[in-house]
Amino acid sequence: MLRVSAIIPLVLILALIVACPPASAEQAHPINPSTCLQCHGEKISPATFASSVHGKNSCTSCHISVVDVDKHASGAIPPQKVQCVRCHKKETAEHYASVHMLNSINCSDCHSDIHAVTSWKKDTRKVIEKCQQCHDQEASDFLQSSHGKSLMAGNQDSPSCNDCHGLHEIKPRGEENTAQNTQFHSMACMKCHSDEKMMKRNGVFTLAVETYEESYHGKNYRLGYPELVAGCADCHTAHLVLPTSDPRSSISSENLVKTCQKCHAKATTLFTKFHSHGDPSNREKFPILYWTLISMSALLAGTFAVFWVHTILWMFRGFVENRQKQAALENRHSEVAVADGHKQYRRFSRLHIFLHLLVITSFLGLALTGLPLKFSSQDWARVMMDMMGGTANAGLLHRICAVITFVYFSIAIVMSLRFLFIRKDIPGNWFQRLFGPDSLFPNMRDIRDITGMVRWFLFKGPKPTFERWTYWEKFDFLAVFWGMFAIGGSGLMLWFPEFFGSFLPGWVFNVATIVHSDEALLATGFIFTVHFFNTHGRPEKFPMDFVIFNGQISKHEFMEERRDQWQRYEEAGMTEKFAAKKSSGIIYDFLIKGFGFIALFIGIILLFLIIYAILTGGMG
Repeated sequence: MLRVSAIIPLVLILALIVACPPASAEQAHPINPSTCLQCHGEKISPATFASSVHGKNSCTSCHISVVDVDKHASGAIPPQKVQCVRCHKKETAEHYASVHMLNSINCSDCHSDIHAVTSWKKDTRKVIEKCQQCHDQEASDFLQSSHGKSLMAGNQDSPSCNDCHGLHEIKPRGEENTAQNTQFHSMACMKCHSDEKMMKRNGVFTLAVETYEESYHGKNYRLGYPELVAGCADCHTAHLVLPTSDPRSSISSENLVKTCQKCHAKATTLFTKFHSHGDPSNREKFPILYWTLISMSALLAGTFAVFWVHTILWMFRGFVENRQKQAALENRHSEVAVADGHKQYRRFSRLHIFLHLLVITSFLGLALTGLPLKFSSQDWARVMMDMMGGTANAGLLHRICAVITFVYFSIAIVMSLRFLFIRKDIPGNWFQRLFGPDSLFPNMRDIRDITGMVRWFLFKGPKPTFERWTYWEKFDFLAVFWGMFAIGGSGLMLWFPEFFGSFLPGWVFNVATIVHSDEALLATGFIFTVHFFNTHGRPEKFPMDFVIFNGQISKHEFMEERRDQWQRYEEAGMTEKFAAKKSSGIIYDFLIKGFGFIALFIGIILLFLIIYAILTGGMG
């Protein structure tokens, strides 16, 4: 039971309410709409209002300031501006941040028939009718387009204004040629065209988004720099989207050159043969792209299969050999130490060292700027691109490194010609020099060395005693020639598309893209796995072979690694000709070794990023 002390306050509050009623009894009850219609019936149809979306509300639900009919009728209470936000909070919040709000376009400007408005029931044709009131030209173009015709025929899969621009949160497109503006040109289209089920049921090409994202344009878009490339609307237009068969289409044969020339001023009819949405997996429609991809994939798989097996076998056999050497030392059964074993001999000249540094610098630069583009869907790719200041800066650095590559390749060509035809210290004619022991060109000895190495791997024979160049070094050297043809040639085509497009059909750029991308992946993968191991990672050289930086090798290493070369020089009495006059300096060694380890570290990091991208489906 309640105590008396608890009841008394409740009684006092009730008495106070009875003694002090509201200022107006009418304020406690909403005004009947029929009362309002006595005066406003000529403008507002009772039947129309009753069937509208607001028909269940009373007049004062919106006109809340009208609390006294008599005072309102006399003008003492004028109607105040209706606050739609009272019921439509979400829509108002979206509209507040919209471009309409910035241009003083309010709710009633679009919803002018507020007393007769009925539910749109998601029929987006009604959106067109509404937007057309202000945007007549855009609406006219849209209604003539493939999208508009399909929509007006009743296909609700077809986009309407709101699908691209939104209903209430209509954001500014931004200034021309800005990231915000150009991103919108593609983002609006990708929402629908990435929906494969929707595209299939409407008979539309299902790979439009995928093929765009795999193009140079799409990769820039994914990396966050859409303003540098063409978006969907740049080629297809924003509203008058028509099939190629329509002569009014921006991508029809009559207009395609003009469309391409918006970005590529010197584009020709041949240039337009480029397959903007070429699908290399489609053998029937794009046979050249298909077989190019198959060939490059086979080259990648075959090269890595052979050399990775070679690397794994060498890694294990070298590990065993090192243990055997250690055991021999411990048991004092090792061979007699080589006399003057630590004496230094010159293996590479200063020019060779300089070329090595050019190769390392340019290759890492190309890898750092190219791999983010190759794997543009990866988060790490966007981070790397941002660190370089964007794709424009990365592109500039990539081309600078490409020029360096052409420079050292040209020097190598000149050195090769000099070796064959000019030098006097090499015996024989050019043919004998080409297949001689000092040549980097393969010969019959390399076959014997390969066979001997395989036998050594399998514990079937001794390790071969090599001449000046091993078979894997010759492969590395000749790979540069193939790389310059494949990567360099395709890179030049992509660098100067207007020039090459003036006399070559545009589909060569599709081929060049596949070749450049896959060959670059082959080169980076090979260098960071096979070459790194052959040069630095093998047990007898780990963690680094310093000879490529100072050009010097000890007599002990010389005799152990290239015994046949040493014996040939000894028989010719020319070993001292290659003796180093002095060892490289401490400061030089410190700095250059630091550079070498940094380069090696960067390469290993990039290798792990490549592996991660492949395992997570980030190939592009």
